[in-house]
Amino acid sequence: MNSELDPSLAWAILGLTLVIIELVTGTFYLLMLGVAAFGAAAAAYFGQDTPVQALVAAAIAAAGCYWVHAYRVRNAASQMPHIDAGQPASFESWLDEGARLARVNYRGASWDAVVEGDGSPQGGSLLYVLSASGNTLKVTARRPG
Repeated sequence: MNSELDPSLAWAILGLTLVIIELVTGTFYLLMLGVAAFGAAAAAYFGQDTPVQALVAAAIAAAGCYWVHAYRVRNAASQMPHIDAGQPASFESWLDEGARLARVNYRGASWDAVVEGDGSPQGGSLLYVLSASGNTLKVTARRPG
């Protein structure tokens, strides 16, 4: 009895696992990786060697991830605004005024923030959140429309 797992089944299991994780997290990049694994499973099913399977998976993954990235860039303006957009934050201090990097108080905690626009806020000035990137807010003195 051969206990070795068929490569096409292994790729299909990997693809199904990635698609399930994508459904939980909601990132289309994982969906593209799952589709790439299914492509490699098809290559394995039709008798291709492991290097060919890996190349098929890499090509489909690269094309799919590029497509997702291009789609997001192309439709960035029509996407929903950030959940924190328009919320007030209080200016605390400059970390690097030349780079427009500051500390603000937002939702009871201190955050790093990039200050957009002209002007130089002072302690306690009211700013408005435009967006967040990781743990850094993008803020402005003008309330977003």
